[in-house]
Amino acid sequence: MKSGKAVGPDNIPVEVWKCLGEAAVEFLTSLFNRVLESERMPEEWRRSVLVTIFKNKGDVQSCSSYRGIKLMSHTMKLWERVVEARLRKVVEICEQQYGFMPRNSTTDAIFALRILMEKYRDGQRELHCVFVDLEKAYDRVPRKELWYCMRKSGVAEKYVRVVQDLYERSRTVVRCAVGQTEQFKVEVGLHQGSALSPFLFATVMDQLSVEVRQESPWTVMFAHVGHLGDKVREARLRWFGHVQRRESEYIGRRMLDMELPGRRQRERPKRRYMDGINEDMKLVGASVEDSEDRWR
Repeated sequence: MKSGKAVGPDNIPVEVWKCLGEAAVEFLTSLFNRVLESERMPEEWRRSVLVTIFKNKGDVQSCSSYRGIKLMSHTMKLWERVVEARLRKVVEICEQQYGFMPRNSTTDAIFALRILMEKYRDGQRELHCVFVDLEKAYDRVPRKELWYCMRKSGVAEKYVRVVQDLYERSRTVVRCAVGQTEQFKVEVGLHQGSALSPFLFATVMDQLSVEVRQESPWTVMFAHVGHLGDKVREARLRWFGHVQRRESEYIGRRMLDMELPGRRQRERPKRRYMDGINEDMKLVGASVEDSEDRWR
């Protein structure tokens, strides 16, 4: 966990545990084992402070133009990371999920979609894409559905109860310019700012998209002058080198290697991704083999 983060209601920053070294490791290990065995975390961890951040769009006087972030106990976040690490060993998320997954990013998905669109356009074949924007996705996840999806994903009942305990009797206050509100219960959605929420959301999306993936094997999910030209060329070659160094099962490699039946249009063909790469390599005097140890 990075230093310099805003603290929760207990005012204990993660830097405290980092400074204590081995003593902190022993204490936290004992504490987390007790929480796991009892399936009950300290009551102090159930409290949080909600701060609002403007989304830089919309009406500044509208509540919908703000994103709520919960300031939670750093010690609780360390416990969440322990739980997340164990859940990742059990839950198998589909390969089409590119949000909140190690070694995957939405950039990979965007790159794969671009190459796929180019190949379909060159072969004069139809390609249908569907984009779904989930508004306030974290805030609207029904918790009963979350427990159901965890069980369907093979999570042991004990860890389901541990995660349930993280959400039971949770209370928060809203911090604003004139002070704080009274405490109120939070009974729906995932915690914004929680270390565990991204993986829980990915688990829910994985289970809810099972039927869609059975029909469409290419579903991809992911819940902007001279000196500038040099920078663009450098970034493009770096990304191509990244793609070439990845394993053969990597989605970017698969898209580049994929061949589709069909013929390009007879008029002047549109510029493709590899056209730009070939021009860049010719300009700098490089070859595809150079990607093995360069362009990092």
